[in-house]
Amino acid sequence: MEINFTHHQTAHCENGVVSNLMKHNGFKVSEPMVFGIGSGLLFCHIPFLKVNHAPAVTYRVMPGQIFKRFAKRTGIKIKKEKFKSPKQAKDRLDENLKKDNPVGLQVGVYNLTYFPDEYRFHFNAHNLIVYGKENDNYLISDPVMETVTTLTSKELEKVRFAKGAFAPNGHMYYPIDFPKELDINTAIVKGIKNTCRDMLAPVPIVGIKGIRYTAKLIRKWPKSKGVKVANHYLGQIVRMQEEIGTGGGGFRYIYAAFLQESSKILKNNSLAELSKEMTQIGDLWRDFALEASRIYKNRSAKTDAYNKVASQLEIIADKEEIFFKKLKKAI
Repeated sequence: MEINFTHHQTAHCENGVVSNLMKHNGFKVSEPMVFGIGSGLLFCHIPFLKVNHAPAVTYRVMPGQIFKRFAKRTGIKIKKEKFKSPKQAKDRLDENLKKDNPVGLQVGVYNLTYFPDEYRFHFNAHNLIVYGKENDNYLISDPVMETVTTLTSKELEKVRFAKGAFAPNGHMYYPIDFPKELDINTAIVKGIKNTCRDMLAPVPIVGIKGIRYTAKLIRKWPKSKGVKVANHYLGQIVRMQEEIGTGGGGFRYIYAAFLQESSKILKNNSLAELSKEMTQIGDLWRDFALEASRIYKNRSAKTDAYNKVASQLEIIADKEEIFFKKLKKAI
């Protein structure tokens, strides 16, 4: 069972899965367009949810939300399924492959055998596409990889039923119905409004306020938690930013590309200018990650290092607040 499927490498897994599934079904939708219409950009610091023994920090919306919002705003119908038993999940997957229907899967990263060891840790919100099967090997299109790969039945079962936070439970999803044409213009406007609302939300741990909240905590951690724990927590922020799901800087670059593409579709020059501004903000996130990594790797010579990176975050928060207020007006 091998479907005539074309693999396209992308920056982020969920965007990539959706973009690749859309292209397979005859709709040329770029990764940035999926991300922007799906209002994928976010910041949220969740102190009560621990990932790898540190508070969870996310630079994107909850897994699955990008595809759900993108589908709703463009008029696509999708099917999402979770399973109690691995056998049931396998049978449904095989059934779809027999119908020449590639599907998206949510999986755990830790047991993905084709990932380099340093990227394999307990994170259960990765996305990939299965587009065929040869004997006992499933054909895998993982958007963040350069080329297609394979997983055995056992290997695929292991990642589909990984345990822990965001356990996928065999989660499978795919489009089932399409309009004749996608109403991209309206979808872009809805996507931008949603992102502005999220980033400017009056909630202490979300959006701009969430970035400022994180900066305050970074200043406190060395004294309240001790340097060892403070370094681990800081390392978690950077790992979530730079290694898991594209992160703070990377997502800002994708969003900038979305605004650039949208400016042409909507004939709105303001979006092109804001695209440049968002790229510069992405650079600031990368600078923050570099400074923070020097601290937790014990390479920072600065005595007031924690305060310095906290200040960097506060500058980012100020710039993003101005940016999203301008974006809200521009749309």
